[in-house]
Amino acid sequence: MPLSMQIQSLSNFVFRNTNVNVYLTTLTRQKHTLPIHLFHHLKSPPNLHQAKKLHAILLVHGFFHPTSPHNNSLSSNLINVYVNFGSLNYAFLSFTQLHHKSNIAWNAILRALIGSNHFTIAIQFYHSMLRHGVTPDNYTYPLVLKACSSLHALEIGRWVYQRILYNEEKSNLFVNCALIDMFVKCGSLEDARRVFDEMPVRDLASWTALICGTVWNGDWLEAVWLFRKMRLEGLKPDSVIVASVLPVCGRLIEGLKLGMAMLGCALRSGVDSDLYVSNAIIDMYCKCGYPLEAYRVFRNMVCRDMVSWSTLISGYSQNGMYQESFELYVRMVNMGLTTNEIVVTSVLPALGKLKLLKQGKEMHNFVLKQGLLTDVVVGSALIDMYANCGSVKEAESIFKYVSDKDINVWNSLIVGYNLVGDFQSAFFTFREIWVTRHRPNYITLVSVLPICTQLGALRQGKEIHGYATKNGLGLNVSVGNSLIDMYSKCGFLELGVKVFNQMIVKNVITYNTMISACGAHGLGEKGLAFYEQMKEAGMKPNKVTFISLLSACSHAGLVDRGWLLYNSMINDYGIKPDMEHYSCMVDLIGRTGDLDGAYKFITSMPVTPDANVLGGLLSACRLHNKVELAELLAEHIFELNTEDSGHYVLLSNLYASRKQWEDMSKVRSLIKDKGLEKKPGSSWIQVGHHISIFHATSTFHPELTKIEETLDSLFLVMKSEDHMLANVGFCSHVNDQILT
Repeated sequence: MPLSMQIQSLSNFVFRNTNVNVYLTTLTRQKHTLPIHLFHHLKSPPNLHQAKKLHAILLVHGFFHPTSPHNNSLSSNLINVYVNFGSLNYAFLSFTQLHHKSNIAWNAILRALIGSNHFTIAIQFYHSMLRHGVTPDNYTYPLVLKACSSLHALEIGRWVYQRILYNEEKSNLFVNCALIDMFVKCGSLEDARRVFDEMPVRDLASWTALICGTVWNGDWLEAVWLFRKMRLEGLKPDSVIVASVLPVCGRLIEGLKLGMAMLGCALRSGVDSDLYVSNAIIDMYCKCGYPLEAYRVFRNMVCRDMVSWSTLISGYSQNGMYQESFELYVRMVNMGLTTNEIVVTSVLPALGKLKLLKQGKEMHNFVLKQGLLTDVVVGSALIDMYANCGSVKEAESIFKYVSDKDINVWNSLIVGYNLVGDFQSAFFTFREIWVTRHRPNYITLVSVLPICTQLGALRQGKEIHGYATKNGLGLNVSVGNSLIDMYSKCGFLELGVKVFNQMIVKNVITYNTMISACGAHGLGEKGLAFYEQMKEAGMKPNKVTFISLLSACSHAGLVDRGWLLYNSMINDYGIKPDMEHYSCMVDLIGRTGDLDGAYKFITSMPVTPDANVLGGLLSACRLHNKVELAELLAEHIFELNTEDSGHYVLLSNLYASRKQWEDMSKVRSLIKDKGLEKKPGSSWIQVGHHISIFHATSTFHPELTKIEETLDSLFLVMKSEDHMLANVGFCSHVNDQILT
């Protein structure tokens, strides 16, 4: 029988679990070159068991003996078989049996180690390879570089790069792409760009590695610039590049314009219908504020995956369309699609904003059943949901359950305390971060700075500012905006302006914050100057901009300028006024004493005014003692069945200031009958590093007696100097209570 037929017969026997010792003994005696031919037939055994069986038989018959001419080729093939089956131990066993270890064998073990996520051992194995005098080749370097990137071992990666340069392997495209990928994943865009610029020839893979890595590092403008440069060099983008860059457009000024240009490239390259590209288009539209366009893309998709659903669900929430987000989730569930952690984290924000606590708890139960609560992203989303629903105790429970907390989980709890007004707990949580291995990031600072604003804690605010500057977080535009707001509301507008001038990057929110700050300090003209700067910078004002401007004009008494801005908002920018704009206009007109004009403005509104609009004029009536108009406005407010007791208290105080005790008592009785509660007033003071908060009727401060004695002393001084309290509703007729 010819040898090839004997080998084929042997192969069949091995796969049928047949004893092949007789065949091997016979053929060995005939001194045929069996092993290599045999393994060519058996290089793809059906399972690991058969591979081990063959290995054992060959081992018994001496084919792995150091003197065997078949040792190296047979062991190398076996290494690859074991690597493909994921059996690292047997791959190592075959490696040790090699008399002469070639690059192929070393690379096979490296590939096995990296495939099993043993990155540290892979680097150690690479060092062993060098010690044995083996020169790495173009297949070795990408493997060891992948281990470096997975460990974020930048210095080791740089050392490998120097060896590549020494061995003159830098012209290999495959190695250079691996270098670029390693550097960007280690956060060194400068090194990645150096490798890229030194490449004599750049293919699509090298462009993809650099552009995607630049996106991954958050340098979005650079990523867009690289994309344009690639196009100028005549390369067509593939689906990977387009899907990476498109979502970036939503984070940039004129993002939609850039996104549409990118979409045009996708159409010309024929990748627009790719699933990943379609998902990226949905993400881009949502980030640019066009969720309906995103839905149009979603609706026309032939094939959708879970990313498609979760991206649109999340996109709706990002654009304040919480009901649509929840309804899309319900639709997905009704279609029988499986919910995963991505969908959970996408829909939970909508449940929180809609106060759907029941559905939120159902989602919580699903998370527990699926064992997803250990996922820090899911845990953070659950904390946010419960906090938005006002269930801070449940949020605390989730926080305690998450074992491996990252900084995002801490941030979620801080935000949760802020939402329910528990600023002391938020500050305490912020301090606790410092005893962990984590350090505050820009989201932490943006969450904590408003607490300093609320409490007037300037010292803590300055400390946070110092930390941000020292750790490079001060350049973040959101941190800068929060610092401006904190300083201005703590009474130090000049420090807010200083932060503004030091900011390298500014956005619409930056200018809105600055305009609002100037308005709050009565510097309307200065606020208008920032508005002009904003337009010169090419930024388009939004609704919030005009709320800040109209409020600034109101505080500064700039009625005519306020009217000009109001009309410009409608005619020049096409912004439809909402209740906040109407409320600002009523306040603007009312502050001048033209209450009839303010009431005329209200009656001319194309929509029914809400309680806040009417309440603004009611407040002006109290200031100018216009009882008849106040009673008319109050009647309209009461018809709206508002649960805000503040409007009732305003009318009550107006009656009190005019000594109309009977009318005042009626309003107070109405408050009681409706079951309305006025939130107790509070104040706070910072002494050293401690902030003391005082609530009305509270009797739990350790130095309450001293405080009361001091207040009595101050009251006597005020009385002696004729500082009467009528303007704040002081009334001895109601047991010396201050009705504010």
